[in-house]
Amino acid sequence: MKHIYNNILQSVSNGDKLLAILIDPDKFPLNNTETFVNKVNESIATHIFVGGSEVEEQLTDALVNEIKKHTQLPVILFPGDVTQITNKADALLFLSLISGRNPEYLIGKHVQSVSKLKDSNLEIIPTGYILVENGKETAVQRVTNTEPLPRVNVQYITDTAKAGELLGMKLIYLEAGSGACEPISESIISKVKKELNVPLIVGGGIKSKKQLESAYNSGADLVVIGTAFEEDETFFDSLKKKT
Repeated sequence: MKHIYNNILQSVSNGDKLLAILIDPDKFPLNNTETFVNKVNESIATHIFVGGSEVEEQLTDALVNEIKKHTQLPVILFPGDVTQITNKADALLFLSLISGRNPEYLIGKHVQSVSKLKDSNLEIIPTGYILVENGKETAVQRVTNTEPLPRVNVQYITDTAKAGELLGMKLIYLEAGSGACEPISESIISKVKKELNVPLIVGGGIKSKKQLESAYNSGADLVVIGTAFEEDETFFDSLKKKT
């Protein structure tokens, strides 16, 4: 697949809303893959993201390989480190943590990844990654040693997102963090979306269909849900495709 980003653009142009299911290799039992992915296939999900802040080497490769056996959905890497890159996926979110000021996560890790990506078939999608305060410390915050942007400073979040776009990012990702107490607020999503000319991804803390719809209605083009399914797979029941 080399058309994932263009398909996202087309969906945004058509007014279609996208949903990615995030699977963390460090928390996901490999023997549950077929059952879980079958539920994903029956849902309104359009993409599968794979990655996490702290993942043992080789786990991502094994999980992606197993996922690909059971779905035709695009599998996109959402890596917390260079060790999570596998050519078995379809695409890679080339994340730059533009909310932080740690050079390792702004450019350092990217330089380290070049040798792995040079001969890769992955579709590489530059993505501005913005961590927003959610009420508790997240794994991203701990691993990257960066502070999230304050929720109350909506203008600064918006300006950071726009700066990412002007730097050439093809996607902007607003992240509350895994297991967030609160999802990204409607006011933040709405204001950021109004300033952007690239697709907006929103993730973290979304645990109900109502919160999902709220994110869409506020302007999110693609919503990412992960922890909610780790804690309760019955959430899929409310997201089944209409027949």
